[in-house]
Amino acid sequence: QVQLVESGGESVQAGGSLRLSCAISDSTGVTVSWAWFRQAPGKQREGVAAMDYVGTTLYADSVKGRFTISRDNAKNMLYLQMNSLKPEETAMYYCATGFRGAPGARLDPAYAYWGQGTQVTVSS
Repeated sequence: QVQLVESGGESVQAGGSLRLSCAISDSTGVTVSWAWFRQAPGKQREGVAAMDYVGTTLYADSVKGRFTISRDNAKNMLYLQMNSLKPEETAMYYCATGFRGAPGARLDPAYAYWGQGTQVTVSS
């Protein structure tokens, strides 16, 4: 089975930085893509950043140049470094793995496995 546990969410002021972490337990060994999503109250879940097993990354236009997705294979960890945070980026952030479609870095929410989320609150 695959389990994901996010951490690192907290309240920060606008312009601040946070690093989210996602601990991945994967006994299947078949997950080859990973992503971060976010969902604000009353809004659809939005893909933020994704990467595949060869290191290809993909970012939402709104976070390019400010967010960085990375993975530590040895520790089975996925990270999201977020800089210059904005109040409108207040949301629950989720990590995901096991994309159901063609392999690659995907921001489509068709992932099989999701964490429980970690709350990020950005105040102005």
